[in-house]
Amino acid sequence: MSSIIQLLAPHIKDLGGFNARRSLPHDERMMIGSFIFFDHLGPAVFPPGKGVDVRPHPHINLATVTYLFEGALLHRDSLGSIREIQPGAVNWMSAGSGIVHSERSPQSERNRESTLHAIQTWVALPEAEEESEPWFRHYPSADIPTWTENGVDITLIAGESKGKISPVEILSPTIYLDLVFTSKGKFMLSAECSERAIYSITPGIVVDGQQLEQHQMAVLAPDSEVEITAKSNARCMVIGGEPVGKRHKWWNFVSSRPERIERAKQDWQSGKFPQVPQETEFIPLPEEEIARPQPLS
Repeated sequence: MSSIIQLLAPHIKDLGGFNARRSLPHDERMMIGSFIFFDHLGPAVFPPGKGVDVRPHPHINLATVTYLFEGALLHRDSLGSIREIQPGAVNWMSAGSGIVHSERSPQSERNRESTLHAIQTWVALPEAEEESEPWFRHYPSADIPTWTENGVDITLIAGESKGKISPVEILSPTIYLDLVFTSKGKFMLSAECSERAIYSITPGIVVDGQQLEQHQMAVLAPDSEVEITAKSNARCMVIGGEPVGKRHKWWNFVSSRPERIERAKQDWQSGKFPQVPQETEFIPLPEEEIARPQPLS
């Protein structure tokens, strides 16, 4: 019997000059553990003078996680944090009761032709932490556990695996891995988390003998060890954890309470969110296509 219970194809989203493949939330599966959003950005190539310009925008009751394969992004937020993220490092921003941030290509990237290739995820905060004080943590690549085993280069972005523990602060049980395979490499994924999924960055990933198409997300059955192999050099991400309960999502807002999202919308429109120092632009609240935030579980 296959360990894969669901296969999700991403939706393509235009982010203004480059595309993102969005696997979560999905019509068929809204969350994996606490992961409520999964975007595969690029790879996008920008000519000199061009780059990413995500203007200041708000979040509540979630954490954003930025992880780069190639390129660089400059993070600024309303706490005053300014941090350039490079490949292999981890930016983890807990929005809590409310935060505003921007993401832009640094000038060093704009001075030449540059490539951006990254994964951006959101995790829903546990109910007890939804209205906590916002915070931002940057973890350089040197602090993130990496090792090679059975022909696989393993990066433990968050959580625990193979007796190693990531320093990235998490607020609910979580597993987040970057796996780079040589031909015939093998990784055994344990059943420690009840919800897990594998996303194929490249072709060639095989899950318990079943080959994944590039950019597919395979949702795994609980309580089973899973063998991940590769027919050629290949790369995939593993996400997972324990469910945190039903969530509602509208635009950049996530909460266990729909009325909290309504208040956040009003607060953003009326300018009650804090501002990002050194930024004068912002993303306006989008026109409502959906009258009420949608439940995710």
